[in-house]
Amino acid sequence: EMESKVSEGGLNVTLTIRLLMHGKVRGSHSRAKGETVKKMREESGARINISEGNCPERIVTITGPTDAIFKAFAMIAYKFEEDITNSMSNSTATSKPPVTLRLVVPASQCGSLIGKGGSKIKEIRESTGAQVQVAGDMLPNSTERAVTISGTPDAIIQCVKQICVVMLESPPKGATIPYRPKPASTPVIFAGGQAYTIQGQYAIPHPDQLTKLHQLAMQQTPFTPLGQTTPAFPAELLTLPLQALTMFPCICPGLDASPPASTHELTIPNDLIGCIIGRQGTKINEIRQMSGAQIKIANATEGSSERQITITGTPANISLAQYLINAR
Repeated sequence: EMESKVSEGGLNVTLTIRLLMHGKVRGSHSRAKGETVKKMREESGARINISEGNCPERIVTITGPTDAIFKAFAMIAYKFEEDITNSMSNSTATSKPPVTLRLVVPASQCGSLIGKGGSKIKEIRESTGAQVQVAGDMLPNSTERAVTISGTPDAIIQCVKQICVVMLESPPKGATIPYRPKPASTPVIFAGGQAYTIQGQYAIPHPDQLTKLHQLAMQQTPFTPLGQTTPAFPAELLTLPLQALTMFPCICPGLDASPPASTHELTIPNDLIGCIIGRQGTKINEIRQMSGAQIKIANATEGSSERQITITGTPANISLAQYLINAR
């Protein structure tokens, strides 16, 4: 019943759906892309925002009443199919790949989406004909997971409708740390006391502050400044392709500006320790990886109903580890 209400737009709840897309927008494309997004906003009535930044990934946030969200998704799915068709006209491939979209969903809602023993996700796959996969791990530095949907545009639209129903029925529990794509890191190399960033095929002299930082680091570290052991970076190198640079020895001293590590202890009831450790230690490893803290769980002691957890790291690492343990 809820499904029919949602799809008829009778249930005019405002929802936010987050999509993860690849690809940086540059030059002439950005104008065309801007026009496409503008048209989608106007025709669907949904708010559509694309995250900024020099990142290989973008987050597309679609907010609005359910019917507006479904219209926006339909337009996105058909646009993707059109792009696939166009790219196929220039290739020798004969079978048409499905349209694939990645949703970003709070991990606390993924259990409802999968259902008991995978029953819900199986039902969604069978009734819509779309492939749906929920990632086992959370996206870096967040409490969200990627949900990949692929199939024909119609199958994807039906699938998104059913996912929205699940998300409305089971709202996220606790606070969600949203996934934010990281900027593509530009490698920095040091030579002759000067810092260079790699842009495309060339080494470009880097802004002053990095050079100063490097010189400072050189005074603090046992390394010999490169300029004393190898000739200073020759000017002609700046126009050489990257491959040539690999012939020159370069070093990046470890600049450790992080605050000193401290230790924090927690006690957890025995009956809850399993959900923190997870199957074969998967959850505790996830928490270690996300928080950057070292986490040790003491062995159970006889007669005690609690277990000791020791967290070591910077204050920020510790507080994130505590938050994630409490969230579990």
